Amino acid sequence: MRHRRIEELMTREVVSVRGDTPFKEIARLLAEHRVTAVPVIDSSNRVAGVVSEGDLLRKTTDLVTAPDGRPAIPGLEAWERAKAEGTRAEELMSAPPVCARTDWTVAEAARLMEVQKLKRLVVVDDADRLVGIVSRRDLLEIFLREDAEIRREINADVLTDTLRLDPAALTVEVRNGRVKLSGRLPLRSAIPAIERMCAKVDGVVSVSTDLAYDADDLPDPTT
Repeated sequence: MRHRRIEELMTREVVSVRGDTPFKEIARLLAEHRVTAVPVIDSSNRVAGVVSEGDLLRKTTDLVTAPDGRPAIPGLEAWERAKAEGTRAEELMSAPPVCARTDWTVAEAARLMEVQKLKRLVVVDDADRLVGIVSRRDLLEIFLREDAEIRREINADVLTDTLRLDPAALTVEVRNGRVKLSGRLPLRSAIPAIERMCAKVDGVVSVSTDLAYDADDLPDPTT
């Protein structure tokens, strides 16, 4: 079963900046290219950090004051204050950068985005050089796969090649990414395995089964 890799989904033409790029130039690039963040690279194209819209907006927050002249948001950490006062990319960026590799699967990238609460990941090669960027929207492209393509993969890769089942004994229906399997299996224990593997196929939204079996080889949970 083949999963699409990040290198197939990522944007290769990435807008990037150097460490000495000034604040206003970064803001202009974000607006001009309609992106929400830019990687900061060194002379060897290695990624040092990322500057996002949120990083730039810290300056706006820092400029807001209460009626008595004190900061409207007191108690900022030193690093937050430093970023708010920064004027160049190297002062504004979030570092170290959270990066993905080109051979990662969609699931691996999505898991990291969720854990780190990120909207995008910088993609680097084995030398940590910038090769692309992947966003949540890019990852969602796997759900645009045609139903017929998903059905072919389930029949060929899951049922025949991996589980060694006779695909003629099962009917696979796919509608809008929702998979339904019906038919008869030799053993009941094959049902959860089929469900798990079908759910892992790129583009599958849900899996339901209406499967009969010849022998119940699962232990009785009541005994």
